[in-house]
Amino acid sequence: MIHYQHGLPEHLRPQAVALYWHAFGGKLGTVMGPAPKALHFLTRVLRANHAIVALDDAGNLLGMAGFKTAAGSFAGGEIADIRHVYGSFGAAWRLPLLWMLSDDEQAHFLLDGICVAPAARGLGIGSALMTAIEAEARARGYASVRLDVIDSNWRAKALYQRLGYRVAKIQNLGMLRHAFGFRAAITMVKML
Repeated sequence: MIHYQHGLPEHLRPQAVALYWHAFGGKLGTVMGPAPKALHFLTRVLRANHAIVALDDAGNLLGMAGFKTAAGSFAGGEIADIRHVYGSFGAAWRLPLLWMLSDDEQAHFLLDGICVAPAARGLGIGSALMTAIEAEARARGYASVRLDVIDSNWRAKALYQRLGYRVAKIQNLGMLRHAFGFRAAITMVKML
């Protein structure tokens, strides 16, 4: 049996950090790495109250979907967090790159990352988490959900399209593709 709940239980933070890095380390590794520093950063910044999680009967983390509000994002952190983990020099070159990926637009409810544990894929957890994100958006008074997916993640893009999300914009990274490991970010929106 799979259970869904709002909020990440604190004792699952290490599992959540590992799962998040497993899902997003490929695109963020050059900027947020090396892995031990990235894991330290994520442990420091993950906002437990900005996630919906999927748990099995034993309480193990099967998947999670983060979201962004005016109060912050699931995995964003602050400038002070980046300086604390990476030092002044490390923050100086990382901040402009991360800023280019950030978006403070609040017209839509923003998905801030979704990931499912490899052993739990194919069980409908991703779809159920997206349904929960949409319910959270409605409860907060939003008329739409927005997400970004990288061009090479065809599996996620196919899921979002099946769920009714439509491409709103494609942002080519140009030379930044070398820093992030993907060529374009695809913005998708679903009206609720």
